Amino acid sequence: MIRRDYILRMIEECIRALARINSLKRGQHWNEASEELDAEFKKLFGDGAQAVARLSETELLARLMQDGPTHTLREKTLILTTLLKEAGDVAAAEDRTEESRECYLKALHLLLDTLARGEVFECPEFVPKVETLKEALQGSRLPLRTHALLMQHYERTGEYAKAEDALFAMLDTEPSNDAIVDFGIAFYQRLLTQSDAALNEANLPRAEVEEGLKELQHRRKRSE
Repeated sequence: MIRRDYILRMIEECIRALARINSLKRGQHWNEASEELDAEFKKLFGDGAQAVARLSETELLARLMQDGPTHTLREKTLILTTLLKEAGDVAAAEDRTEESRECYLKALHLLLDTLARGEVFECPEFVPKVETLKEALQGSRLPLRTHALLMQHYERTGEYAKAEDALFAMLDTEPSNDAIVDFGIAFYQRLLTQSDAALNEANLPRAEVEEGLKELQHRRKRSE
């Protein structure tokens, strides 16, 4: 009960802060929004938004694990994801393009990593959606790791056509990488165990799965 109350209080405080930040964003009061975000980052981390943006995801998670009970790590990570998305919005509005991209990308990675560790659909309403962060990164070249995380996420959620898109984005990034080809072959082989109904619902009919598998197997043979 104490654990649940602590987590609920943490989430409630985050929701109130988000309401203030969104109100400032709607009014285009970017300086005040930045100040509010800094206060929330310092509450969570002890550092402001720009200092947090400079840390890697591994460093961010390590800091979260250092401060406070370990059972709150998931909720803290989701709050951090949300704050990074808001910081990205403010940076974008102020034409700080690279800082905005870094915030969105870190938020996406943290979110995908967190979703991979639990039930995919068990996520508080205030947390940004994967598609929201992807849209924010439109026009930006994504790292190979990002596409891999997206592919795994979409396969897990049964969005197989989107998973295939992420796979081909990986192949476009590194076309001669045999490990990615093997990764793709294993993906298609897993899909062949799914029902026709599940594949059709995910916009990737069995014939397309078989065609994709043959293409990658042919590519793999050529590289041997």
